[in-house]
Amino acid sequence: MELPLPLVLHVVLLLLASHSLANADGVNTTTYIVFMDAGRMPAVHRTPALWHAAHLQSLSIDPESHLLYSYSAAAHGFAAALLPDHLPLLRSSPEVLQVVPDAVFQLHTTRSPEFLGLLSPAYQPTIQNLEAATHDVVIGVLDTGVWPESPSFAGGDLPPPPARWKGVCEAGVDFPPSSCGRKLVGARSFSRGLRAANGGAIGVGKRVFRSARDRDGHGTHTASTAAGAAVANASLLGYATGTARGMAPGARVAVYKVCWPEGCLGSDILAGIDAAVADGVGVLSLSLGGGAAPYFRDTVAVGAFGAAAAGVFVSCSAGNSGPSGATVSNTAPWVATVGAGTLDRDFPAYVTLPTGARLAGVSLYAGPSPSPRPAMLPLVYGGGRDNASKLCLSGTLDPATVRGRIVLCDRGVNARVEKGAVVKAAGGAGMVLANTAASGEELVADSHLLPAVAVGRLVGDKIRAYAARGGRPMAMLSFGGTVLGVRPSPVVAAFSSRGPNTVVPEVLKPDMIGPGVNILAGWSGVAGPTGLAKDGRRTHFNIISGTSMSCPHISGVAALLKAAHPDWSPAAIKSALMTTAYTVDNTNSSLRDAADGSLANLFAYGAGHVNPQKALLPGLVYDISTNDYVAFLCSLDYNPAHIQVITKMSNITCPKKFRPGDLNYPSFSVVFKQKSKRVMRFRRELTNVGPAMSVYNVKVSSPESVRVTVTPAKLVFKKVGQKQRYYVTFASKADRSPAKPDFGWISWMSNEHVIRSPVGVTWNM
Repeated sequence: MELPLPLVLHVVLLLLASHSLANADGVNTTTYIVFMDAGRMPAVHRTPALWHAAHLQSLSIDPESHLLYSYSAAAHGFAAALLPDHLPLLRSSPEVLQVVPDAVFQLHTTRSPEFLGLLSPAYQPTIQNLEAATHDVVIGVLDTGVWPESPSFAGGDLPPPPARWKGVCEAGVDFPPSSCGRKLVGARSFSRGLRAANGGAIGVGKRVFRSARDRDGHGTHTASTAAGAAVANASLLGYATGTARGMAPGARVAVYKVCWPEGCLGSDILAGIDAAVADGVGVLSLSLGGGAAPYFRDTVAVGAFGAAAAGVFVSCSAGNSGPSGATVSNTAPWVATVGAGTLDRDFPAYVTLPTGARLAGVSLYAGPSPSPRPAMLPLVYGGGRDNASKLCLSGTLDPATVRGRIVLCDRGVNARVEKGAVVKAAGGAGMVLANTAASGEELVADSHLLPAVAVGRLVGDKIRAYAARGGRPMAMLSFGGTVLGVRPSPVVAAFSSRGPNTVVPEVLKPDMIGPGVNILAGWSGVAGPTGLAKDGRRTHFNIISGTSMSCPHISGVAALLKAAHPDWSPAAIKSALMTTAYTVDNTNSSLRDAADGSLANLFAYGAGHVNPQKALLPGLVYDISTNDYVAFLCSLDYNPAHIQVITKMSNITCPKKFRPGDLNYPSFSVVFKQKSKRVMRFRRELTNVGPAMSVYNVKVSSPESVRVTVTPAKLVFKKVGQKQRYYVTFASKADRSPAKPDFGWISWMSNEHVIRSPVGVTWNM
């Protein structure tokens, strides 16, 4: 399995039971998040923070030595570095709802506006009308920080931030308060959880900015993707030249640095969400996540619920663990879960063999050629003493064997760009990076330190077979620059994590996909484009890939919708994005999967690829209230304390008849669990956000294995804002219970709009 660099990673969740900090007495502490029952806070305490400190003091736990954070905006509780004998004291306290260990996350990791239609002439009047409105929207980005000098954050033409904005520009190492302005309106950093887990240290052996300044580049990239200002003549070393701009270039950006070289701690993430909600962000963008866990134990899910309840749209990356199924993360229904697709832009490169074969791949290499003139060079595969050399792992290549040669390396285990560095260090003249079955035909371009071409598995197998024939194999590398209008596109990225949702199968995830492959955006001033320490190149922009990149695209588009419809709930915005998404590429074919070229399905792309133009005027939306989410949590058989951890609500009364699939979600995930129950019925409610006197008729594309009936088949909306219910019956056909999932669609159609919901059917009998 490949282990890519942190900037292209999604998240692997690691519980920190072994991460501890020695206190003044030399006793190890472990960090926990303690959720409190706010209804029990005595009136004598003016703030939750004072109550949390007093509560610890009442248990003979010194808050000055142990308390790390106090949460009140997005969650109720605190983080503390605790001794083993503290745990029973807290868990037996009536005021405490739950005590969970802290967790560490890693990051998931311009043509986009044109590809999404945001720069089309027909759309420009709409964008210009929205420009002033987006000035009031602040997008909060939780990531590795920001490089404030990036031209993407120039905001000289913007008016002052909205009066309701309460954020601050936190001073720190190499980050004076003047680093912020009218585009970057806030910057904070959170590291207490990480320092508690790491014995007080951050970035051991690395230079780290103990401030909101971004050394990694990932945070600058995601923030500028969401809302970067327009920058002319942007490129990565000559690749993808053009005007780089975020999805919502008029919106503001606030950065919350919660990720460091060792990862992102749950306690720090929750502190960032809590601060962002209190500051007044309208959109939150988190290109990180965790493993599958019940929502009451998922830090991001808990914080995101509090944000959504406060009217904040929350977008999260789906993960980079595809194409394997059941790998999607960030699956809470109050979160927009975003997978990744390709753009219609590519960076072709070629491997030419003496046989005359010219084999296509991709590359972002921008240095000198392997030889003064295009010429064949010796090709070597396995330039070391054992098979590990075929992977080009550090220390496996024999310089005497690879010097002056092009080295064929199998993809996997170590980072793609690290393989290039290993080849270069051994004296290789170039590299061909060949996919194996694990990566299939997915091609991700990298800015290698030496001439290098990445090729898919089929091409890789041809080159491997040629190299194995013996004799004196030769090859030549060449580079084709930037090509637009690539067909087919979009294609679902092979790395994009897939459904079904393992936490709650009745909620279809991911929700949608957006551009996430080879994305050009801003970059840190102290990191090379590969992110390797030995990369001395510097550039204002970089091209990287991951669901980390697709997530801020959706965050930026959500900011446009929030500006256009300030009274819409986060659920209504997500509904608009989902029900107007498309599933046909630019060759008029159904979306395909980059892993093997086959047709993709709903577990890969959810409702489809985002379409901002149509999302602005969806016609109808599926809205969801906080009480609806409470009923949903009740249906999961969570106990009252668990529900209160998520919702901050006490004295909850659960409805008697509510199933997870009854949530008013814009998609359907039908799970047949019992052989005797082969019919399931769901209710949905649509709200008219289009014109009065709108008439919609239903169209059903039934899965082959299920009969679908919708009643009524016609909905008439006499007024704007009117709500209408409909019911759907799914009947599994008696003669078959397929092992594989089945898919279909339910669409409501008027003369102006199509509101389409995906249907996924699975059997778990």
